[in-house]
Amino acid sequence: MTVRCAVFGTGSWGTAFATVLADAGCEVALWGRRPGIAAAINATRTNPDYFPGLELPPSVTATADAAEAARGAELVFLAVPAQSLRANLADWAPLMRSDAVLVSLMKGVELGTAKRMSEVIEEVAKAGSDRVAVLSGPNLAGEIADRQPAASVVACRDEAVARRIQAACHTSYFRPYTNTDVVGCELGGAVKNVIALAVGIAGGMGLGDNTKASLITRGLAETTRLGLAMGADPYTFAGLAGMGDLVATCSSPLSRNNTFGHNLGRGMSLSETIAHTRQTAEGVKSCESVADLARRHGVDMPITETVVDIVHNGKPPLVAVKELMSRSAKPER
Repeated sequence: MTVRCAVFGTGSWGTAFATVLADAGCEVALWGRRPGIAAAINATRTNPDYFPGLELPPSVTATADAAEAARGAELVFLAVPAQSLRANLADWAPLMRSDAVLVSLMKGVELGTAKRMSEVIEEVAKAGSDRVAVLSGPNLAGEIADRQPAASVVACRDEAVARRIQAACHTSYFRPYTNTDVVGCELGGAVKNVIALAVGIAGGMGLGDNTKASLITRGLAETTRLGLAMGADPYTFAGLAGMGDLVATCSSPLSRNNTFGHNLGRGMSLSETIAHTRQTAEGVKSCESVADLARRHGVDMPITETVVDIVHNGKPPLVAVKELMSRSAKPER
């Protein structure tokens, strides 16, 4: 039986993942807030804003009507900017099936509440943890859209639900694994955006691979510390949702956060960089909420705090790097 899915968000990741679902045999309704984009997708079979050269499968239809997108959907995938989720989902939740499984494709932590996306979904949609899942991994949207081989992790506290989602998005080029560690998978996806900003800043300053490798490795260490404090499985951070996603996001020019950081590192102001950036770099806002989350759990995250100082407190990158390097020496473990 064909699985009916809804994907909320016609950005690059929402569009790419709708293609994955369709290639896996699902019927997909793709929701976008602008009627013009939905009409263009239906008329031309392409998303002119993000993937003008990608022909979408026939089983993908687009709409600007949230009720139409949600109607009958067994699996609902949420691919909107993290900080807009709460307000959007308050409107969408009443339109969804009472037994629909809600899957977060987002990688962020909510400002103010320091809540992970799955927590926001559970709260707003009044859904139990067995109906809420996350998908995370080294999944740069442009490569997925090109159908290049990639793997990911579907995490849900109910393993049977994770397997349902796994089956719905398993294709010849997209290989999803299952996990029950929702906390770890979400933290890996959210914090890697912050570390990617740091690596991008270093690259923009002209610093080399030793610096970048050090930031990636120590970034993984502070992500793991936070995860352990929140009850995550430490092995998750050695997997696709941890190290895999971190490496991809910190090393690829397709990474929004890496590119954003690079522009800051080469001297652009925050306002100039925002104006220059077409898509949402989740780490720009999430770095503050990740730092807030760390403080709430009493976890030291120096790279994250340094990124906050550069991005939001106006500290010059050179000064911030010197301060980071002058921290007191300590054992690696």
